[in-house]
Amino acid sequence: MSAWVNVIRYQLLNRGYVVMPWVTVSFIFTIELIVLALIPAGHSAHRYVGGLASIYVVFFVCGLLSITRSLALGLSLGLSRRSYYLGTVLLGVTLATFYGLVLTMLQVIERVTGGWGVAIGFFQVPYILNGPWYLTWLTSVVVLTLLFVGGIWVGLVYRRWNVIGLWAFAACQTVVLLAGALVATRAHAWQGIGRFFTALSAAGLTGVLAAAAVVLLAGGYATIRRVTV
Repeated sequence: MSAWVNVIRYQLLNRGYVVMPWVTVSFIFTIELIVLALIPAGHSAHRYVGGLASIYVVFFVCGLLSITRSLALGLSLGLSRRSYYLGTVLLGVTLATFYGLVLTMLQVIERVTGGWGVAIGFFQVPYILNGPWYLTWLTSVVVLTLLFVGGIWVGLVYRRWNVIGLWAFAACQTVVLLAGALVATRAHAWQGIGRFFTALSAAGLTGVLAAAAVVLLAGGYATIRRVTV
């Protein structure tokens, strides 16, 4: 555990983990707030915008950079691959937990103020981030963790196999999706799949995403064991 803490301290020497997500989301929020303040709200109770996606994209980039920019130096300082990986994942989960709570608090404020006075739906996202505060928190944590771990895995694939490996990685995922689609077509299962996702609640979707995060976590762990720097 002490090795994981050392990894976290090492990673936090890069202030981007703290600065990048909030600078990005604050900038986009300010721009969208100003724009909607200049446009009449009409009869809409909420005017949903997609700017919140920026913090999730930035979190993916943070996961990616934790490998492409920091792995070589971290291993040269004596950190093992296993400790580096698990410590970095622990950092991502910890930040996701805290950031998810902040997003939840901002969503509560948004609801209380009637969309910051201009009926904007920035921190509320229909269906997935529009329920009870605890579900919003849990979903935010899961999605942030999923993207962070996904960024780590992509970074590891690049470190191990370079650009050709990235193309092969993407191609393999495409093949898997196409194979799944072919199986579903031959089994006449599309209607059942449609019913499943149509009936899936926000909590259910969060569970699916959590399972996907575990798969990405396992994939990254298997990849870092043979990464050369």
